[in-house]
Amino acid sequence: MLFIDLLRVTVLLIGGVATALGAVGVVVAARDVDQPALIVAGAWWVAAVAIGLYLGRPSRAAGAMVRVLAGARTATSLPRESPARIALLRLWPVAAFAIVVGGAGWVWPQVALIGAGYAILMALAWRGRETAVVAIEERDGVRFYVEPSSALEPLKLIRTPGLYRDRAPTAAPPPPPPVPSG
Repeated sequence: MLFIDLLRVTVLLIGGVATALGAVGVVVAARDVDQPALIVAGAWWVAAVAIGLYLGRPSRAAGAMVRVLAGARTATSLPRESPARIALLRLWPVAAFAIVVGGAGWVWPQVALIGAGYAILMALAWRGRETAVVAIEERDGVRFYVEPSSALEPLKLIRTPGLYRDRAPTAAPPPPPPVPSG
């Protein structure tokens, strides 16, 4: 599985979890007429958006990817595992978080509302990482693939030649011809 695809799926999945948890929390809090929970949740969500935007800015996204990309081993063959299996192995904790917090949210809406804010924060904080990896792949003419491993283990990547992604290295364009005077 391409690393940029795993990053994209992660952000989309966490965004979906935020939406689902927010819906559960709002429905249950409205049913229970829990105005203070909704007010606190609204404030937390605004704070989560601000923190997530700050943590997800491009300079931090690039810095967050340095260690994992630098540790990639070079190979000429791709992992044999299917992308769906790799995504399942790496992202099951997000699904477990959604199930546990969503289930608790049906009893205590505050749990789902706070969990939704956390998911908003994380989705926004991770949103720029894909772009940072794409920039490095295009600059170096490589592709990064995810090695199959559990989510409980550090992420390991495989670096393969990317053949400049269907583009040749560009040289400086020639200067324009002189304009005749006269």
